[in-house]
Amino acid sequence: MNSQAVSSSQSCQTLADWLSFIEQSHPIDRIELGLERVLQVAERGQLQQLPGIKILLGGTNGKGSSARCLEQLLLAQGYSVGVYTSPHLLKFNERLRINNIDVSDELWASALAKVNQLRADTALTYFEFTTLAAFSVLKQAKVDVCIIEVGLGGRLDATNIIEPDLSVLTTIDLDHQDWLGDTREKIGQEKAGIFRAGKPAVVGDLAVPQSVLDEAARLGSTLRLVNRDYRYQLTEAGNSWSFHGVHQSFSALPLASLPLQNMATCLACLEVLNLLPDAALVTKVLSEIQLAGRMQWLSKTPAVLLDVAHNPQSAGYLAGKLSEIAPAYRKVHALVGMLKDKDMRQSLADFVPLVHQWHLVTLPGPRGATAQQLAQQLPSTAVSHCYENMHNAWSTLAPELAADDLVLIFGSFVTVSQFLTLWPQGNV
Repeated sequence: MNSQAVSSSQSCQTLADWLSFIEQSHPIDRIELGLERVLQVAERGQLQQLPGIKILLGGTNGKGSSARCLEQLLLAQGYSVGVYTSPHLLKFNERLRINNIDVSDELWASALAKVNQLRADTALTYFEFTTLAAFSVLKQAKVDVCIIEVGLGGRLDATNIIEPDLSVLTTIDLDHQDWLGDTREKIGQEKAGIFRAGKPAVVGDLAVPQSVLDEAARLGSTLRLVNRDYRYQLTEAGNSWSFHGVHQSFSALPLASLPLQNMATCLACLEVLNLLPDAALVTKVLSEIQLAGRMQWLSKTPAVLLDVAHNPQSAGYLAGKLSEIAPAYRKVHALVGMLKDKDMRQSLADFVPLVHQWHLVTLPGPRGATAQQLAQQLPSTAVSHCYENMHNAWSTLAPELAADDLVLIFGSFVTVSQFLTLWPQGNV
């Protein structure tokens, strides 16, 4: 560690100071997969030894909504729960919640200082540094259940230094191919690296790659699979759904803003752990559950809806939802920004027949796609407008909207975050 970095870390007091120091030392988008360094630092403070029941949550999409669903079902039963997720939308503090409350600046700053002391000369990435700090807070909190969301992949992700009591894979699809492989089989194998010998693993993917089954067999994990060990079904009327587990079943469950597939997987997880609440409590929680950035309505007239969908699978799900509601509106406007390492063309394809006008925004940083690059992914017949930033896009679009128009903002966590920062300031 160079002298400049030492003096910088020594002057850190607030959370903002620490985040600035970590970002300067290790850029936020720098990825270095591998457990050797992070485990070495963790062991100096036993940070990998988390309290209570530990759920390690992996998958391509649905991790955030599944973490939220598990958290709310457990809190409703009186358990103390810690949840670590990433990335955040507006504030870094969102990444760690203890009993439904974001951890304070002071606790984060103290934890980051501890990790900095433990690491000595060991270099850590932004995600490794902040993950270890989150683990330090969770250890202090002594919660009954820790829900830990995998950052990228699984086998070599920093979160995989813990010993989970239950591992979960929500879905498996193409994303982060540069790191995880270019097929579902390769990606599945990496994600199944969070399984443990003799421990249960729940998989919610509807077409489980053979690599996941093989890895579970090699590691000696006990698999519980959707459509084999548990099932869910929408009623014919389409106004409720049912869940059928190994031992417990529920009917007439309410529809929610979160995907049924993920909610069913959460119920299967809690059944495995013998933590499944009764039907009345399940119904109450699912009827109230919401998560920022997931099918989130900000306004009704005009309608403003945002979602962090950013790859073909999550975008396909969102387009399906849009197709159900689009006929009720005069025009559908899509306000989109994406990262250029995503499959932009495939992510946008399902929206083409549903969207009247496209408003394309350049995202900042080396990974951000330009509005012009996004326009190239659309058919030549698509009506599109390009903007240098979100502020310019919205200030141009907003005055043109009719009360019965719908604006859908999606494409990246960055896109949604930028729009949300405009919203409370009266600029939206």
